[in-house]
Amino acid sequence: MARLMVFVFIAQIILAACALISCLSADASDIRALPRFAWVLLILFFPLLGSIAWFFAGRPATATTGAPGAGPVRGPDRRRPVAPDDNPEFLNSLAAEQAKKDRELFERWEEDLRRREGEIRGRETGDPPVEEKRPEA
Repeated sequence: MARLMVFVFIAQIILAACALISCLSADASDIRALPRFAWVLLILFFPLLGSIAWFFAGRPATATTGAPGAGPVRGPDRRRPVAPDDNPEFLNSLAAEQAKKDRELFERWEEDLRRREGEIRGRETGDPPVEEKRPEA
């Protein structure tokens, strides 16, 4: 009998922890019946009943696509946070920064190439190398 009580106690703690994590990670606008603060208190003060109530009455209702493991279906206005490497705006800004850096590097390479070509022509003709002045921006 004591083993059963220990098992029930551990199961209750695990259920309460799962319910608390689920409650705290749900969007505040999706939580049903009570505000998040009330659900947290209910789960903490009445772990078994509060956890069961959370999973049946408070957890956000999600519709599935019918495919197993497909997850919830959200409307177009319900966007989840996007990781930076999945965010198209962030990736476009990186591409723009990289394109700017590439242009600057290409311009420096062209300038260096012109300078070297001038030095080679000067050696061939015997003239001293001519320093090109950069236009100041």
